[in-house]
Amino acid sequence: MVRPLPQAEPFRIKVVEPVNMTTREERAKKIESTGFNLFSLKSTDVYIDLLTDSGTSAMSDNQWAGIMLGDEAYAGSKNYYNLLAAVQDVMGFQYVVPTHQGRAAENLLLSIMLREGNFVPNNMHFDTTKAHVLHKSGIPVDLVRQEAFDPISQYPFKGDMDLERLEDFLAENCERVPLVMLTVTCNSGGGQPVSMANIRGVSAIAKKFNKPFFIDACRFAENAYFIKQREEGYRDKSIPEIVREMFSYVDGCTMSAKKDALANIGGFLAMNDVKLYQETSGLAVLFEGFPTYGGLAGRDMEAIARGLREVVDEEYLAYRVGQVKYLGDLLIKYDVPIIEPVGGHAVYLDAKRFLPHLPQWQFPAQALGVELYIEGGIRGVEIGTCLSGRHPKTNDHDYPKLEMLRLTIPRRVYTDRHMEVIAVACANVWDRREAITGLEFTYEAPILRHFTAKFRRLGK
Repeated sequence: MVRPLPQAEPFRIKVVEPVNMTTREERAKKIESTGFNLFSLKSTDVYIDLLTDSGTSAMSDNQWAGIMLGDEAYAGSKNYYNLLAAVQDVMGFQYVVPTHQGRAAENLLLSIMLREGNFVPNNMHFDTTKAHVLHKSGIPVDLVRQEAFDPISQYPFKGDMDLERLEDFLAENCERVPLVMLTVTCNSGGGQPVSMANIRGVSAIAKKFNKPFFIDACRFAENAYFIKQREEGYRDKSIPEIVREMFSYVDGCTMSAKKDALANIGGFLAMNDVKLYQETSGLAVLFEGFPTYGGLAGRDMEAIARGLREVVDEEYLAYRVGQVKYLGDLLIKYDVPIIEPVGGHAVYLDAKRFLPHLPQWQFPAQALGVELYIEGGIRGVEIGTCLSGRHPKTNDHDYPKLEMLRLTIPRRVYTDRHMEVIAVACANVWDRREAITGLEFTYEAPILRHFTAKFRRLGK
């Protein structure tokens, strides 16, 4: 009998960063001193950091070598042209405006396209996209398919836009919609992928109503991998082929290079329309920097250029998505409620099922995050009521249908042993879930409040 070999990491670890585990008593004091906000913890006080996959990747030897070749020219840096070539080759867009990170690309795009009272339809807006729409007096509209709100539905593409609702919405509000957006994978819906058929369908509807169509592409490669694994007709296509087809249906993309470009900083806005490029690159001079560096050092642009080519490697993606699934499977084994099926970059704990005794106004996902940190020194991030913010007209909490704690796995950073520690810590919190109390604000910022909010425990 020939035994199949287990999958191992497709890389060697040559540099390590020591981490230290604090005591439970120390962690309880540290999180209370921050006002129970996980963002306010020092990274050195965190044992396993699952706050985000943004800028937390371990870069490759190839990327580090590229950093040594940084051309720090104010204008015309060779690294910019390497980045441009990488975007053209991998994604197929002709024009690129580099930015210091993805939210800056959103700001440039929406500053040009959005006017007061405009609607921006999306499958599900994530925090910065939603905040930029609201900041420009626009109205974000989420049109994800209904399966996205069923945490145990096994529908393979729960990030899909509801095409019928999109078409009806455009028919009724055409003059007030400057563009259509789609987030791949769908972060606010549990990291769920979007199918190629859906991207194609959104494109057709956008063209019917003569609307530009942009993708939030920060996890484009993970989305392409799910298409290859789950969608009929794509099993025999390569990841680069799938990626090029995805972007062939759209007019441009916003990109946080801190995710699927495997870089620690940076982003870009990419498009095919020369007029839009001229407008956005002109605005970039005001907010970011000259159009050939956009708030980045040349070395950072080089790291992004090389990361874009690395991330479409199928062996890497199988490991990446497989590790996240490994954690999800462990949590299911322990009966910990999660959003299923597991997405590409994170496992999302379902706080509504985890803490059913806490109403959403008591921020159950945030309370769950606090307890997980106290239990095991593990820092997740709330994707729920706090992040969702307030309704711009009523000022009431904008209660989301999903209340989640995201356990975001940095790329090429942790081993499967770390996943096992995370799973056991979650199981321990699950076992004492009935004793967990809710939170209330002591400080709330008007925009993106989850980053700086302060809380106190209720009933304490």
